[in-house]
Amino acid sequence: MCRNMVCHSSLPLAFFSGFLGLCLSYALTLSSAQVFLTRFYSNLENYMISVERIKQFMNLPSEPPAIISDRRPAPSWPSEGKINLENLRVKYRENAPTVLRGITCTFAAGNKIGVVGRTGSGKTTLLSALFRLIDPSGGRILIDDVDICTIGLKDLRMKLSIIPQEPTLFRGSVRSNVDPLGLYTDQDIWEALDKCQLKKTISVLPELLEAPVSDDGENWSAGQRQLFCLARVLLSRNRILVLDEATASIDSATDAILQRVIKQEFSGCTVITIAHRVPTVTDSDMVMVLSYGKLIEYDRPSRLMENEDSSFFKLVSEYWSNYK
Repeated sequence: MCRNMVCHSSLPLAFFSGFLGLCLSYALTLSSAQVFLTRFYSNLENYMISVERIKQFMNLPSEPPAIISDRRPAPSWPSEGKINLENLRVKYRENAPTVLRGITCTFAAGNKIGVVGRTGSGKTTLLSALFRLIDPSGGRILIDDVDICTIGLKDLRMKLSIIPQEPTLFRGSVRSNVDPLGLYTDQDIWEALDKCQLKKTISVLPELLEAPVSDDGENWSAGQRQLFCLARVLLSRNRILVLDEATASIDSATDAILQRVIKQEFSGCTVITIAHRVPTVTDSDMVMVLSYGKLIEYDRPSRLMENEDSSFFKLVSEYWSNYK
């Protein structure tokens, strides 16, 4: 009897140990399945957000036409580079407040113009209005007596050059980044690279102008990316050049190269410098001081520095006091 009891009492132990092993096995499988399902639903949500973004983009108002056939400027436009701002008013939306509030001034042809002001003063908005990323809500911008809002975007933007604060390169080759539209010969590209002191670096590469450029130009240094942007500008040779604090994120040696090339190659061009560091524009011909979207000063920097009540004088003094 005792032997039978031992046998019967051992059966539940074997059963429960097997059942426990089966549960552990299914528990491990369940955890991996849960990870898969969580990842699947996360990806599904991301894809639905992409559909939502595409739907938003489909409903965005389109930009003005690239070319207006009956209002095309002359091929030589702009021949001088004179810019007139006439009561310029800009807002980002119809129901938004006005960002630029009635700016009127003239950038003389061939002058170096510095645009300064505190954060939110309207410097970047002025740049956006010049390239028609935002159309004025009032007033006009005239370049060599041509209202930029009456011509196509391509005719305007092809005649303006810019060196941005954060240089942008695209996946491809050196050639496609320096000459994206394929308008220039190899000799022109090499001459532009030589002036930027990039020719020696690229000529030792086995692919030469076909040398690869990764996404965002990660295989090139920040200074070299900025010099690539300078080479683009040298190829186009437009009469108007905009510098959006192009030397803010590069070393002093690259800064010296960029400043030297601009002085030599753009001596007769209108150069507009959007300055976040005030001393950058102290050697400009004229300085524009913006404050909350209004033009409060526009004169030679030497004259503004002579007046201690000048806003430009206060900005320069404040800048240097922070670096003592």
